[in-house]
Amino acid sequence: MKHLPASHVQPNDASRYSRRLGGLDPATRQEDPPGPVPEWCRTLIGYDLPAAIAAKLEYPDRTVVCLAGDGCFQMTLNELSTAVQHGANIVVIVANNGLYGTIRMHQEMHYPGRMSGTDMFNPDYSRLAKAYGCHGETVSSIAEFAVAFEQSIAADTPALIELRLDPDAISTDMTITKPRKARTEAG
Repeated sequence: MKHLPASHVQPNDASRYSRRLGGLDPATRQEDPPGPVPEWCRTLIGYDLPAAIAAKLEYPDRTVVCLAGDGCFQMTLNELSTAVQHGANIVVIVANNGLYGTIRMHQEMHYPGRMSGTDMFNPDYSRLAKAYGCHGETVSSIAEFAVAFEQSIAADTPALIELRLDPDAISTDMTITKPRKARTEAG
């Protein structure tokens, strides 16, 4: 998120994408204001969208970006209507790999190849955002992201960017096959 102003607000939740890309690196973490986010907030599934809306309403002049995995976003996606209703023009970035990735990672680490209840059937998030009255973008490659992000920042409405990702990718630094392979090799 190097193109964001230093004063941006970016809440994080439990998704692996949110935690990895969302500024938990101490060099990029935003803490002033709205202040340090308690660690327990980062373990809540679906926390980031309502938190982003609240942050934008509290700090209307700041850029607010909500970065969520698809599983976490599904928990509170109806709050897009709240953002539109109250003019909370946030940017939501949904990392869509079609999985509850953190849960799948643990299944693969402990029971390789034996998944249960972690595959998701997702809507077209861009179209869903538009149905709520938001600006919507879909990105399938890194080259498409910058333009989609700039258009979303410039939109005079809440905006959503759906990142369509490889289902094997459960975060920026982890694949499903990695823990499965490690566990299988370990016996």
